[in-house]
Amino acid sequence: MTSPLPVRLPAGPDDTPRLRLAYGADYNPEQWPREVWEEDIRLMREAGVNLVSVGIFSWARLQPTAGTWDFTWLDEVMDLLHEGGIGVDLATATASPPPWLTTAHPEILPVTASGETLWPGARQHWRPTSPVFRTYALRLVREIAGRYAGHPALVAWHISNELGCHNVYDHSDDAARAFRDWLRLRYTTLDALNHAWGTAFWSQHYSDWQQILPPRLAASHPNPTQQLDFKRFSSDALKEYLRAERDVLREIAPDTPVTTNFMVMGGIKGMNYADWAHEVDFVSNDHYVRPGPQARDELSFCANLTSGIAGHRPWFLMEHSTSAVNWQPVNVPKRPGDLARDSLLHVAHGADAVCFFQWRQSAAGAEKYHSAMVPHAGADSEVFRAVTDLGRTLEALAPVTGATREPARVAVLFDWESWWASEQDSHPTSLLDYHQEALDWYSALLALGIRADVVTTRCDLDPYDLLIAPVLHVIPETLAKDLNGYVESGGHLVTTYFSGVVDENDHIWLGGHPGALRELLGIRIEEFGPLPADDGVELDDSTTGTVWTDRITVTGPEVEILARYRTGAYTDRPAVTRRTAGRGSASYVSTRLGAEGLTALLPRLLAAAGVDSELPPAARGRVELAVRRGDDSRYLFLVNRTDEPVPVPGLTGELVIGPKRDDSGGGVLVLPPRSVAVLRQPAD
Repeated sequence: MTSPLPVRLPAGPDDTPRLRLAYGADYNPEQWPREVWEEDIRLMREAGVNLVSVGIFSWARLQPTAGTWDFTWLDEVMDLLHEGGIGVDLATATASPPPWLTTAHPEILPVTASGETLWPGARQHWRPTSPVFRTYALRLVREIAGRYAGHPALVAWHISNELGCHNVYDHSDDAARAFRDWLRLRYTTLDALNHAWGTAFWSQHYSDWQQILPPRLAASHPNPTQQLDFKRFSSDALKEYLRAERDVLREIAPDTPVTTNFMVMGGIKGMNYADWAHEVDFVSNDHYVRPGPQARDELSFCANLTSGIAGHRPWFLMEHSTSAVNWQPVNVPKRPGDLARDSLLHVAHGADAVCFFQWRQSAAGAEKYHSAMVPHAGADSEVFRAVTDLGRTLEALAPVTGATREPARVAVLFDWESWWASEQDSHPTSLLDYHQEALDWYSALLALGIRADVVTTRCDLDPYDLLIAPVLHVIPETLAKDLNGYVESGGHLVTTYFSGVVDENDHIWLGGHPGALRELLGIRIEEFGPLPADDGVELDDSTTGTVWTDRITVTGPEVEILARYRTGAYTDRPAVTRRTAGRGSASYVSTRLGAEGLTALLPRLLAAAGVDSELPPAARGRVELAVRRGDDSRYLFLVNRTDEPVPVPGLTGELVIGPKRDDSGGGVLVLPPRSVAVLRQPAD
């Protein structure tokens, strides 16, 4: 059950090697004069920092011109950190090319779908498929790896930074050539490509590979399968670049683990991280809270999904914020308690490292208003005191290190290809939001106190009693068979509108919707009924639907109608159905109910699977439960989702962190607002 990150942190204060959680930040000493560096090391030790990421945006400093190198400053920084007992996750520094490179080789700059060049002045201004960029970048990687492979401060390699954050879709001639090569590998023949892309429509038949381009600005809607394949290709192109850097690092320093920071968070969908995870030695993720009523639910959802991507093994939180960010329309600071709760919620879902962007808040540049561990106000500040308190908390949580996430009985299925395809143009509605639909189901589970996993189609689905697959739009034949087998063998599947509609080529499953799941669900839909933005329909279970409705006809045996439409074009027709099949069941929800409506519906779906909350009734909806399991202990993370104290009676275990039990109230654990407690129980 114990599976620690392959990162060997420096020994603790007593110089005894031991497992402990990593704690730190991106460290950018090149932004500061030399005299600040010793103070940084002193404050890091005070805060409990034991790991920093260095060199992420340092290319121009390390290689001032094409023919010169300057490692003297980095040599000194590495030595200082080692002397301070702080490990280094050393970046390859390739995230942003320096001005001399883009001046000499403007052909490395990305091009948009409309033909505009993305010029230098920000970051990530490079083409993932540029052979020129790759030559210079890999030369830099080789220089860094060769110099620091044996340095005692080095604990991990950090490839680039947030690959694809700003350059995932490049439509340049380099991309066009690479796209054609990718398509040849996928389809082998033009006949196969023409079939997959449905080029009989709109006279798009290709007779030569050179005729194929990325989906650039067109007179109307570009070919939908071309768009979907370009999304697949773009993710694969970045993955291939990741491999190129990784292979150099493994050649030179095979014993040092390699990672790169994913961005599993709302709004970032260009990279299929489920497909990338096996390319690194351990999964890392960046996450930033987005304001709104589901802000912390989204944090939990993304941390949970990161764990699913990592195979429920521990992972690395490489970036989040101590307080406000700088890139939202209004950048609101975090409230007291949020810094710790946000951090520990990631640990609850499997993070063995808690790191921030960045260590010291910048005095200049585009991110000078982004919070940091040491703010502009300095160490005499509420933020730094909270940072230091968190360091002590993470030290107390050292026994959790390496514990894997204990599987839940319920899972929400998340699929990148369905996300990509369901939101393309020329569809029944542009209002569909795949990520939001998945998040709403997760929020409803949290509201009911149900512990759930977030998994991908690459995971083993059979262990789950209830599998929720919202907007599972793309279903290849093999996945359809797997879902049928899951239900026949006793699993309970729940899916929604616009699911099972197309295959992997974005071709409609004919014969009525939801084609791939039609027989399993025992329903048939002849026509979709999307709703205008300001419209809604009432169901006879007192919930309200938006965005979508379906004209459902029940076709199969053993179909129970759980709710009907009470208003709208499909009044009295089924809105929510459930069919018993084999030893399980398959349910269908034909409208967007939102988190509140799903909270009302879910108890009936959970009951069919025999699932109930593990929390006492008084804590359900107010406390989130996550469980990590080590070799001999279970760790129950109890996270107060509210701004009020919440009693959690009836749970036993040794208190690892959190408030003391209220002896006057019978030893009940009471969670203060926005707080986290961890109980340790013996493993079964």
